[in-house]
Amino acid sequence: MLKIFLLALLGIAVVISLNHSIKNSNNLPQIKHNISDSTKSKGKNMSDKIIKSDEEWKKELTPEQYKILREKGTERAFTGKYWNNFEYGTYVCAACGTPLFESDTKFESSCGWPSYFEPIDSSRIIYKEDKSYGMTRTEVICAKCGGHLGHVFDDGPPPTGLRYCINSGSMKFIKKEK
Repeated sequence: MLKIFLLALLGIAVVISLNHSIKNSNNLPQIKHNISDSTKSKGKNMSDKIIKSDEEWKKELTPEQYKILREKGTERAFTGKYWNNFEYGTYVCAACGTPLFESDTKFESSCGWPSYFEPIDSSRIIYKEDKSYGMTRTEVICAKCGGHLGHVFDDGPPPTGLRYCINSGSMKFIKKEK
């Protein structure tokens, strides 16, 4: 009986989180932070891209990493290995090793995925409008390998007001000593 109650409670939390994300992301590209589709950019973040075949990626990535990074999948909320990790270190792309987020930008968003208020360097991220599942969001992609990382929303904490909601399966954590 307790398991059923806890599962129902978890389901309600996920629905509330998704509804909040959908409500707050419908007009993200026009919001004050002006995150726009950068996939058409000819800047330096596009010049040293890693290009591999699907077969090459399948050999290098775990099935979960491949589903997330190459097929734009996602892990279930509160199941990824980093959603509740608050150790000191750097989160890098699981496909190419590009440093993406530092632990001092990670915060507890209660959405069930690791959340950060800013990347290490915005040139390492590509932003793309995502209209899948009947909603408009801003997809976050690794600029070096083109791997899907997650999405960014305009409901994060200061100083940026952004919430980069990133799949644990798209990253590796490199612990550092303080």
